Amino acid sequence: MNLIDRYIFRQLLGPALLATIAFSTVMLLSQSLRFLDLIVNQGQSAAVFLKITLLGLPSLVSMILPITIFVASLVALNRLQTEQELVVCFAGGMSRWRVISPVLRLAVMAAIVSLVINLWVQPLCARAMRQEMYKASTDLASTLVQPGQFTQPSKGLTVYAARVVNHDTLQNLFLDEEAADGSANTFSAREGQIAQRNGQPVLIMKHGSEQALSKTGGLNYAVFDEYTFDLGPFLPKGETVHYKASDRYLHELFFPDLTQIWEKQNRLKLYAEGHARLAEPLYNIALVVLALSAVLGGGFSRMGYGKRILVSIALAAVTRILGFGVQAVADDTVWLNLLQYAVPLGAAAFGLNQVFRRPARIPKAPPLALAPAGAA
Repeated sequence: MNLIDRYIFRQLLGPALLATIAFSTVMLLSQSLRFLDLIVNQGQSAAVFLKITLLGLPSLVSMILPITIFVASLVALNRLQTEQELVVCFAGGMSRWRVISPVLRLAVMAAIVSLVINLWVQPLCARAMRQEMYKASTDLASTLVQPGQFTQPSKGLTVYAARVVNHDTLQNLFLDEEAADGSANTFSAREGQIAQRNGQPVLIMKHGSEQALSKTGGLNYAVFDEYTFDLGPFLPKGETVHYKASDRYLHELFFPDLTQIWEKQNRLKLYAEGHARLAEPLYNIALVVLALSAVLGGGFSRMGYGKRILVSIALAAVTRILGFGVQAVADDTVWLNLLQYAVPLGAAAFGLNQVFRRPARIPKAPPLALAPAGAA
């Protein structure tokens, strides 16, 4: 790039980065509200909450990147045009292609970033987030105990602990187990620790006592230094991490394992998600071209370009909403996936046509006929 190209590129890059950071921060804060339950009800730490929230950032960036590039291009190009810097470029002999090339370069860079995120970064982070949420939902220390409260994590089991230390040690523990035959066991211990024995979760209670009530009404009392309580029967059975369409890599979307019931039933949805991953980067180029059409899609105006900018914003909004709608419809009809590419390409073609369309010339007025000097 020569000096002028670099200047125009820098004028666009700054607003684009600022807009991306601002939009990402707002979207990240709104998304974090979904995961507050991890702290409020599941007793997870702030570090787990922050990790899960940040793992959702790549998908947000890919979704808002076309919008931020569009807004930045509108702001920067409108300023360059109203301050007549683009007029100077045209007056210096630069063609329209030459003037818009830095803008298109930025759009192509954004499209490549979006493609990399969609193909590799988003699935990687989405899978990590899904695994973290699964670990949080099956975390024994958080599901069994809420410090200072009586909880019933499973039918027939009541647990109380005054404090939880190091996330797996329970202090001043009370546990009541009721069996289906009417018998009951009540344990109280100074300390309990959640551990694994032979691959099964257990609660090791230390320095406590047990009261066992038989189904006939007999009561037995015992004191122990250590007692191992099996937690396996009270845990959910058969739960595994299930990856949704948004968590899968591109080859898993286009070539699903049809021996799996879920993948066979959602085959069309997986195809639509795969095509959406490939088509979404095109919106970076399409919306930037619409921004170009708002500023350069007509003659120079000293009154500003407010009307053309509003039309461009409306067209960009309709284009993006139409893209989401086409993806939703393509979940049921395979051939409609072609429209996922047609929408952004059509918007880009329309914008380029507006940019290179010659403005209508104002017809010149006919010369005035001058009367002869001696005419009366």
